[in-house]
Amino acid sequence: MMRAVVLDVGECLVDETRRCAAWADRLGVPPHTFSAVLGAVRAAGGGFEDACAVVRPGFDASAGRAARAEAGAPQDTYTEADLYADVRPALAALRADGLMVGVADNLTAHGADMLRGLLAEETELVAASEEWGAAKPDPAFFRRLAGSLPFAPGEILYVGDRWPYDIRPAAEAGLRTALVRRGPWAVLDWESEEARTLPDFRISGLLELSGLILNANAGGAGTSAQSSTEG
Repeated sequence: MMRAVVLDVGECLVDETRRCAAWADRLGVPPHTFSAVLGAVRAAGGGFEDACAVVRPGFDASAGRAARAEAGAPQDTYTEADLYADVRPALAALRADGLMVGVADNLTAHGADMLRGLLAEETELVAASEEWGAAKPDPAFFRRLAGSLPFAPGEILYVGDRWPYDIRPAAEAGLRTALVRRGPWAVLDWESEEARTLPDFRISGLLELSGLILNANAGGAGTSAQSSTEG
């Protein structure tokens, strides 16, 4: 029985196009250059800070964030325009189904505060790695998530777009998982063995979640092997 749904932020709730363009501008390169480098670095197992260092050797992304925050122009902001169109109706449907809804990701405290305000009516939890002292893909992040909710790990569904960072470590912590096909990494990895076999659900959009969860909780198949993303 699933009782809670917790979602990733980047390319799950939020379209990262605007934020990537802002970082590209700060680094002094075209947006497509930064996006390509970021994708290549992440595919090799690196992170955002590593990509910034490739584009501009010696650049400290954390120090850059801090400097912008002190100047009153923090980089990690989220607006209504950044949300994918299905976010609010999907989260509202999950709440109407009686599920607890939350957000947990590799976020700064400021980014988490922004999302708490933006999604105040749809979520009961917004958690940031900076506040927890653990970041994905460390399974400790997901154990902390499970410990933050009044449910057993198997009663929590985590939704993300990347199997190495979201699906595998969440499953290792005992959570149920859903892989959403949007953002570059989900699209690239969609036909991989891991992307096909690791998640409980494979979805093309967040509006699919309500029906899949209701079906699974009622004793149905509990997977999206028959969903539209498979055909």
